Amino acid sequence: MEWRDQGILLSSRRHGETSAIIEVFTSEHGRHAGVVRGGASRRMAPVLQPGAQLDVEWRARLEDHLGTFRVEPLKSRAWSMGDRMALAGLNAVCALLLFALPEREAHAGIYRKSLILLDLLEQPEIWPLAYLNWELALLEEMGFGLDLRRCAVMGEKANDLSYISPRTGRAVSRAGAGDWADRLLPLPPCLLGEGPAPDAEVLQGFQVTGHFLMHHLAPQMGNKPLPDARARFVARFAAQAGAG
Repeated sequence: MEWRDQGILLSSRRHGETSAIIEVFTSEHGRHAGVVRGGASRRMAPVLQPGAQLDVEWRARLEDHLGTFRVEPLKSRAWSMGDRMALAGLNAVCALLLFALPEREAHAGIYRKSLILLDLLEQPEIWPLAYLNWELALLEEMGFGLDLRRCAVMGEKANDLSYISPRTGRAVSRAGAGDWADRLLPLPPCLLGEGPAPDAEVLQGFQVTGHFLMHHLAPQMGNKPLPDARARFVARFAAQAGAG
């Protein structure tokens, strides 16, 4: 068995004296693990950094075997190690993909969006909002998308969408919420694509996506806790927003 593809390196860990086991997210073969011979060497270690774009060739005797990778670097994002915010964001993306994606199942849509997001890392003024939209896309890809098109109570006639049902993920207008407003999640305008996105709104957006990641997606993953890397990124963004 063998195939060739391009992918985002999600993780790398030492295997034996000289090798490494890596997990990559590829367009056609999904999240896939394999052994890189010599992956722990001084020459390869800098290549096998999370977020790197790789050309990979996987081989195994049988399809269900771990198999081995031959890798060639296409794009390094090692520069992010010198930028704490960029590194925190990159780690959050890789950790959530490891958390959410089933092994060996193609998800070409979120793969493309992940590539675009990582390429925006060098634009810190727009990256947090781009990351928030990526979390929305990840929820959609995993079957837990939010419905923000119309009010769940009043239908399309409502034009003041202000809340989200924490149970259904559907938008609710201020009039439709009524006495139930305090039981709903706030719907920041940035989730609707309305105008600029102040940091405070983006933080509200992270609370919304975090709720659905924790209470809707995680139970399908065996109730595993959300990756610490996401919490660290949100905390660093909140601290930076407060300082600004």
